[in-house]
Amino acid sequence: MRFKTTDPATQPSAVSYNRCTIDLRTGKMTQEDVPCRNLEDVLGGFGRSFQMLAKRHIEKAYCDENPLIVNTGLLTGSSAMTGLRTYFSGYSPIKASRKGLPAAMWSTGSGKFGAKFKWTGLDELILENRSKKPIYIVIRETIDGPVVELKPAEALLGMSTHDKIMALQKEYDNAHFAAIGQGGENWDNVFMGAVALSTGNQLKSGEDKCRFAGRGGMGSLMGYKNVIALVAQSKDKVKQPTPEIKRVNLNVVKGGGSARLQPISRGGGGGTWAAYDVLQPFNAVPVNNFRPQGNDLPERLFRENVEKNYDIQSQACFRCGITCHNNISEKLADGSRGEFLSKFDYEPLNLLGTNIGIHDPGQAARLIQAVDNYGLDAITTGVTISYALSYNERHPEQPMLNGIRFGEYEKIRELIIQTGEGKCSEIGKGSMRLSRGTGETSYAYHVKGLEIAAYQPETNPGYAWAIAGGHMSMGTYGMLIREGKSDVDAWVQAITRDKLQIVGFDMIGLCKFFDIANGIGTAMVVDCLKSEFGLEVKEEDLKAAVRRAFLRGLALERRQGYEKNEYVLPAEVVEAPNLHIKVPNITSPEFFSELERKVWEIFEPEMKGLLD
Repeated sequence: MRFKTTDPATQPSAVSYNRCTIDLRTGKMTQEDVPCRNLEDVLGGFGRSFQMLAKRHIEKAYCDENPLIVNTGLLTGSSAMTGLRTYFSGYSPIKASRKGLPAAMWSTGSGKFGAKFKWTGLDELILENRSKKPIYIVIRETIDGPVVELKPAEALLGMSTHDKIMALQKEYDNAHFAAIGQGGENWDNVFMGAVALSTGNQLKSGEDKCRFAGRGGMGSLMGYKNVIALVAQSKDKVKQPTPEIKRVNLNVVKGGGSARLQPISRGGGGGTWAAYDVLQPFNAVPVNNFRPQGNDLPERLFRENVEKNYDIQSQACFRCGITCHNNISEKLADGSRGEFLSKFDYEPLNLLGTNIGIHDPGQAARLIQAVDNYGLDAITTGVTISYALSYNERHPEQPMLNGIRFGEYEKIRELIIQTGEGKCSEIGKGSMRLSRGTGETSYAYHVKGLEIAAYQPETNPGYAWAIAGGHMSMGTYGMLIREGKSDVDAWVQAITRDKLQIVGFDMIGLCKFFDIANGIGTAMVVDCLKSEFGLEVKEEDLKAAVRRAFLRGLALERRQGYEKNEYVLPAEVVEAPNLHIKVPNITSPEFFSELERKVWEIFEPEMKGLLD
C-alpha cells in the first residue's frame, strides 16, 4: 500500500492499494493502484471487499458475475503479533436467504500465505468469470513489482489439500500456498468447500498442518472458477519490532483474553480446547446435535484424559506467541511421538466429536483429518452430519443415508469421504437445504443458512445478527457463561455496540486472539498503526469504520432477500427448551421478542444509504 497522508480517516484517497483483476475466461489481467474511498478500504479485508460486492446484484453463487476477492488486511505481514490473515470474499454458495439469493460472505485463515501474498507487493486479487481449464495462479515478487501468472493445474486434480500444497512446494521455493481439496473441485455437490493455507510447520515437517478459511464455501466458489491453488512467492520481509510493537505483542501474549489460551505449562488453559472445561460445568458442551444430556460424556475429550494415550504438542502460527492449537499424534509404547493425526481446535473437535456421538479422541482426530484433507468446512460438515443423525434417531423406521447413527465412526467417516468426493449432496449442501428436504427444520442448527459453531444457541441470541460465523462476527458467545449477562438491555448493548467490534479483526489482518476481549478500536491497534506506518488514527474512527462495515454486511443480507423472521435461532431452542443446560433462559419468546425489537430500532436507521 502507498501512503501520502498520516490521517487516513479524513484523507482516505491519499492511501492506495495494488489490485490485480484477472478475467479468467480470457486470461486478461489488469494491475492498478486504487485510491481508498474510506477508512474501511484502508483497513482492508471484508471492509473493502463488501463495498465491491455491494455493486453486484447476484442471484446465484455459481455465476460468472460473482467475483472471488482475495485480499489482506492493513496489518497482515506486519510485525504486529497475529498479523497473518488472508480474506476470501464473494457471494456464498452455502449461505442464502429463504428467497434463494446468496449472501455476501467472507472467510479468513492464518498460516503464512497471507504474509507472503502481502510481501509480493500485491494487496488484492479479483477473479472474474471462470477459467475453461483448471489453473493455479502464481503471484511473484520482482524488482518491477508483483507479477501474476496462470499455470495449468490438471496434475493437481484429485489431490488432498495437503498433497497439493506439498506438490507445489517442490516447484516454488520461498513461497506459501492456498489450495482447495476435492470438496472444492466437486463444487456442484459441495457448497461448503474450504481453502487450505500453508504453514511453515507443515512445509518443514511434511505433516498436514494447514490452517483453513472455511466458512461460507469460498473454496467451492474457487473450485467453480476452476482455480485450484494460489502461490505467493517472495522474500520474507519481517521488520524488527519497534519498542512500541514489542510492548503490544507482550500485552497480546500475557493480557486480555488470549492469556487463557496459552499452554498449560505457561499457566493457560491449553488453547481453544479449554472451552470444554469452561462449558461443561453448565452442561453447555454440544452433544448429539446440540442437545446436552447433563452427563459426563464430554469429559472423555478433556485434554487431561486425551493426553494419557496420545502425544499432545501445543503450537502457534508463524511468529505468534499465543499457541492456541494443539497437534495430536499417536503415542508409541516407549512414550515417544508417533504418527501425526490432526490438530485440535475446539470447534472441529466438538462438532466432529462429541456433537456427533464420537468420544474417542483417535476417532475424532481421524474425522478432523479427513475433513481437512478433502477441504471441507469443519463446522458446516459436522453440524449437517449431526442433523442427519438426529433425523435418523427420530425416524428409526425410515432413516436416511444408510441409517447412520450417533457414534458410528466408520459410517460417519465414509459419509465424509463420500461428501468430499461429491457423491453425497445431502451433506455437501448443508443443513438448511437438507432439513427443508425432510420438512423438519426445527433442529437444523444453522442461522440464516450458515451452520453455528460449537456454542449452544441457548447461551447466545447474538447469533441471529452475526453477519458471518456466529462466534467470528458477533463476540457474544461468552456473555452468558463467562460474563453472567442475562438482561435484555445488556444484550442489546452488546449486539448493537460492543460485541460487533470483533469483526474489525477481519478487516485489519489480525487474528481475533490479538485482543479477544475488545474490538480493533483499542489503544494497542492505534499504537501498531502509528509504529508500522506512521498513521494517526483515533480509536473512535476505527470503531466507526468497523460499525459501518458490519452494518453494510447486514444491509447486504436484507438486500439479498432476508426477512426479519430469518434473524432467529433454531426453532428447537424455543420449542423444546433443554432443561439440562444450567443457564438463565435468555431465548424465551418474550425475551427474544423484546431483544429483536430493540436491536432493529437501533440498526435500521443506520443501515440506510450504506449500499449507495
